[in-house]
Amino acid sequence: MMPENRLLALLLVCLALLCATSRAADAPPEPMREFRGAWVATVGNIDWPSRSGLPVNDQKAELRAIFDRAVALKLNAIVLQVRPACDALYDSRIEPWSPYLTGTMGKAPEPRYDPLEFACTEAHARGLELHAWFNPFRALTTLNASTSSGHVTRTHPEWVRTFGKQLWLDPGEPAARQYSLDVIIDVVRRYDVDGVHIDDYFYPYPLPSKQSFPDDASYGRYREKGGRLERDDWRRDNINQLVQQIYERVKATKRWVKFGISPFGVWRPRVPESIGPGLDSYGEIYADSRKWLQEGWCDYFTPQLYWSIQPAKQSFPVLLKWWSAQNVKSRHVWAGIATERIGPARPPQEIVNQIALTRGLASSRGHVHWNMKALMRNKAGIGDLLIQNSNREFALVPPSSWLGGATPGKPIIVRDGTRLSWSVSGNAQPAWWLAQARVGDTWTARLVPGTQLSGQLPAADAVAMRAIDRTGMISEATVFSLR
Repeated sequence: MMPENRLLALLLVCLALLCATSRAADAPPEPMREFRGAWVATVGNIDWPSRSGLPVNDQKAELRAIFDRAVALKLNAIVLQVRPACDALYDSRIEPWSPYLTGTMGKAPEPRYDPLEFACTEAHARGLELHAWFNPFRALTTLNASTSSGHVTRTHPEWVRTFGKQLWLDPGEPAARQYSLDVIIDVVRRYDVDGVHIDDYFYPYPLPSKQSFPDDASYGRYREKGGRLERDDWRRDNINQLVQQIYERVKATKRWVKFGISPFGVWRPRVPESIGPGLDSYGEIYADSRKWLQEGWCDYFTPQLYWSIQPAKQSFPVLLKWWSAQNVKSRHVWAGIATERIGPARPPQEIVNQIALTRGLASSRGHVHWNMKALMRNKAGIGDLLIQNSNREFALVPPSSWLGGATPGKPIIVRDGTRLSWSVSGNAQPAWWLAQARVGDTWTARLVPGTQLSGQLPAADAVAMRAIDRTGMISEATVFSLR
């Protein structure tokens, strides 16, 4: 017969193993980490609002529909264009209301509301990040467009240059760069945005006429003050200064707000060697985008890789791997994908395959769709395909540990009748709660805004809560059994 003390010890070991097995069965799965975004363009009313001067209630309904569609597709971020051409789709203290919103530049919505504040609230309520997208130098998309008295073409015409059929701020004017920087930082300071974003418009794209950008006056003043750079290098330096200053000022204002850049997808022709000839973004729009990534002057980098997987001459995977190799500061590299270009030569399966390729590179787990309209219209069934294949699983935005986040405390869950409440120790309020529920052996997940501290008891066997801070750092899970 086994001695009594040995029997007791064996029982304790068995009990411990049973409890451990039970805890493992109750533990929620680690959430997938992947940025899934879509650009919502307002210039020309491409994505939203559907027309200028649309009634306010319809504007709101359309934006809600965009966010609802994003949630249905298991996206987790929207990149909303808020400054198409030195105008504002928000209540700006610096620039006039956009004609793409109200039909008339400088005219406020009636009844008055703030579309960016509305967008932040509605997006966050659905577990979506909201990134504000700016065009830093385009002043007017067409010559002779009607402008308000507060538009920069009237208040500072000395900064403005005519190029083709458009008006542009001259990046060579230090005051013009400062003006655009102030516009961006004003939004960071006043709105609860998760990121700010600039795209590929720096110096304008070349014209068929080969017209040179008219910056003789600003370059002449630079040389008169002792500047020694040749004009092309000076132009690149102007853009480099702006990019670095945006990054530094954003971090000084709110360190957790991500700064993203979406440059032209090819840095230079023949780089890498298999890439064919084409636009030289380094030499023609003066965007030394490789430098910005290598210097770490952004938190995420979204090169517009709008080409197919084949042929190799302009190859999506070749360019994605090359950009990832330039990422020496380990920032995020999230590919821009041309979902809008689906057609006979590019079936929707191509988009699914491109997303799969991004998942094969550690720093590249993410993508942004150009554009939201293609997803809203379910072009060629792409939305259905994403739900069935790429986006079957819920995903959180990857963390940005270099922004200085600390792992939040483990949540505390309390049941009060038919409701649950949750909190964390300490004074820091999480940006989000990851709420997971188990029915049988199946876990589902959703994001809850950090300001929400209670909810109705779900029809589930167990729930788990995790706290997430503004940089994406996540706590341990607290599991609460409901059975």
